[in-house]
Amino acid sequence: MTDKPATTTAPAAAPKGLQNVIVGQSKLSLVNGTEGKLIYAGYKIEDLAEYANFEEVIYLLWNLKLPNKSEWEGLRKALFDNMALSAETIALLKSFPPKATPMSVLRTAVSALALYDPKADVNTVEENKRKALLLTAKTPTIVAAWERIRNGKEPIAPRADYGLAANFLYMLKGTEPKQQEIAVMDAYLVLLSEHGMNASTFSARVTTSTLSDMYSAITTAIGTLKGAAHGGANEEAMNMFFEIGSADNVEKWFNDNVKNGDRRVMGMGHRVYKALDPRAAVLNRKAKEMSDATGNLKWYDLASKLDKTARADEEFIKKNLYANVDYYSAIALYTIGIPIDQFTPLFAIARIPGWSAHVLEQWENNRLIRPDVDYVGPMDLQWVPIEKR
Repeated sequence: MTDKPATTTAPAAAPKGLQNVIVGQSKLSLVNGTEGKLIYAGYKIEDLAEYANFEEVIYLLWNLKLPNKSEWEGLRKALFDNMALSAETIALLKSFPPKATPMSVLRTAVSALALYDPKADVNTVEENKRKALLLTAKTPTIVAAWERIRNGKEPIAPRADYGLAANFLYMLKGTEPKQQEIAVMDAYLVLLSEHGMNASTFSARVTTSTLSDMYSAITTAIGTLKGAAHGGANEEAMNMFFEIGSADNVEKWFNDNVKNGDRRVMGMGHRVYKALDPRAAVLNRKAKEMSDATGNLKWYDLASKLDKTARADEEFIKKNLYANVDYYSAIALYTIGIPIDQFTPLFAIARIPGWSAHVLEQWENNRLIRPDVDYVGPMDLQWVPIEKR
């Protein structure tokens, strides 16, 4: 009897972009795109956005429980104690070209922080938690300082009586922020602080899996977020609103540009959500509140009309395209007075607690992330000496 040769079945090729591929387990968040749900460590995002401040959510992501008052006060003090920038970091920021983009500045400044940390490469749990806190605290100061430096102004030191949201606005503008501005900023930071295995979070975990350090992982994530297909969408949405100009122009712009397939409605549609992004629903309300408070309803009215126009379109209904987190956040941030090219750095400020939580989680049960690739190139080519090519 002749043994038959063993047969092997090649693994199925992964879907493009690893869509729907499970790459690990996490206790940090659940993103249910089918039902439009987002959960942070067991808590609904709607409840957190309504009742929690950013510091409470930071504590939740790092400890998988909400803080009591003493724990919250301790975290808030620790964050303030780490917010100020050293003279070396400020000098570095002042050395950058004035036209450098804020995301490039943030990426470079965060990487440079490692040079002044003698324990940057020590990856114990305690040291990584310290670095997570330091990066969460200093990033708002870096972003605000660069905005002032590039406009010929001196950076402003943080205030001990302010939390992260209020301090960012204060250091950015140099004036005391209004309570409603602080509330909208807090809600934005809460809504953006964690979102499953998105591209930047995955890149941070890949970097961590190589046994690299926290600074490298967060720098990797910032570089990934910098891409227009990830963190830059709200900038594109606001520029689209500027192009349309007013609510009166919405239907003509939509028919002339979107119906024929030439343009997309920036800030609508999501890789995961096939229902309304729950964060977009919250930011819709916050954008309306800020517009009402400032008496400037022009951009909210435009965005709202475009949203309704798109949602009435057969293609948008068929493809389940809804406003995502970037759509109304653009209106909310612009109304507060955040420069458009600072939208994505603000996204990074919000996401650093989530990124660092994933880094800590990766270290708990680390294994090098090293997927395979399906080779589809030529085979058995014959070598030809260089003289005969």
